[in-house]
Amino acid sequence: KSLMLLDASLLERLTSNTGDLLDDEELVTVLANTKAKAAEVNAKLVAADETRSSIAEKREQFRPAATRGSVLYFSIVEMSLVNVMYQTSLTQFLELFTGSMDAAPAATLASKRVSNIIETMTYMTYRYVNRGLYEKDKLTFVLLVTLKILVAAG
Repeated sequence: KSLMLLDASLLERLTSNTGDLLDDEELVTVLANTKAKAAEVNAKLVAADETRSSIAEKREQFRPAATRGSVLYFSIVEMSLVNVMYQTSLTQFLELFTGSMDAAPAATLASKRVSNIIETMTYMTYRYVNRGLYEKDKLTFVLLVTLKILVAAG
């Protein structure tokens, strides 16, 4: 916004000037300010682009945890096909998902952190769902989750 104001000021000075452009000290000052501000904005744009790239890279490192969360959620949802009582909401699962990220041990390496999150999320989800299943359906749930994990792994 300030760059636009400086540009407007520069254009105003250029159009209102009747004499030699180099003799107008205010015009030279406005031009120098505009040039400095443009360089500053350009540096900020470069930094923002680097930050965007860094965030995208970090996001991709955590994609396996999101994939496992998706596998677990849809496994839980499909259990409602076994028995209508096994319905669950996305909100319930999101609480499990975020809780597992909080409960997972911290690690300095992103790959180890992702591994910890996946392990904790899988265990917490299993324990949570297993509590509400009939005894005869517990093995079905374990089989469903295992097969979906294997399919997702390729």
